[in-house]
Amino acid sequence: MLELRDVNKSLGGSPVLDHLSLRVERGRTLVILGASGAGKSVTLRHLAGLVRPDSGQVLVDGEDLAAARGPQREAVLDKLGMLFQSGALLNWMTVFDNVALPLYEKTRLGDAEIAAIVHHKLELVGLAEASHKKPSELSGGMRKRAGLARAIVRDPAIILYDEPTSGLDPVMSRTIDALIRSLQGHLKVTSVVVTHDLVSAFSVGDEVALLSEGHLIACAPPHEFAASTHPVVRQFIDAQLPPAAARARPAAGPPV
Repeated sequence: MLELRDVNKSLGGSPVLDHLSLRVERGRTLVILGASGAGKSVTLRHLAGLVRPDSGQVLVDGEDLAAARGPQREAVLDKLGMLFQSGALLNWMTVFDNVALPLYEKTRLGDAEIAAIVHHKLELVGLAEASHKKPSELSGGMRKRAGLARAIVRDPAIILYDEPTSGLDPVMSRTIDALIRSLQGHLKVTSVVVTHDLVSAFSVGDEVALLSEGHLIACAPPHEFAASTHPVVRQFIDAQLPPAAARARPAAGPPV
């Protein structure tokens, strides 16, 4: 469903992605881990079409997003929904209006149809009672969920998550993890999650990838990733989890 083929990208004259190749099968969730500056956010921006590679291909359902132009590019982008790290809500609009905005901009649906869709998506993320509120009235977790409702309002085939648990307390982080898994099962979407949260990665990922200095170091199911003996993987895991906890981490089950 998603694939990077031999992607190179430099920013400010410095290489960020170096011959990076990875793929995400349809209906699966790939989690991308890495230290600050590893290239994970730039990878996500390539998949979202926000930047173009210096060389290589970015394939979305077989279409090269990097090479697409005009209506062809818009058709590819229509398959994507993205949850930005901050939620990226418009502060002067209510939650309802934020979620409805893509439908007003991209469809010809009437007000009643839009209202029904928006309320359904808000129910999916547990925000049905907050539709009238402004972003300033929401907690950090609620803003993330509102941003997610907007990301899925047009039923995209692919959802991209940029640090979905960043800035949240552990309880809300696990709530967001459960929501990601639930949406994958309910909507049958393909997902890419960029995070620094190892607990979240093991919880939501079908595969977990680690980037370092723009290179793909490892990509494996969570239980295999946790058991890896690669020194860079071990350093990343042991910096976040005690060795005993990392070894005891169970294999991730299917999305629920």
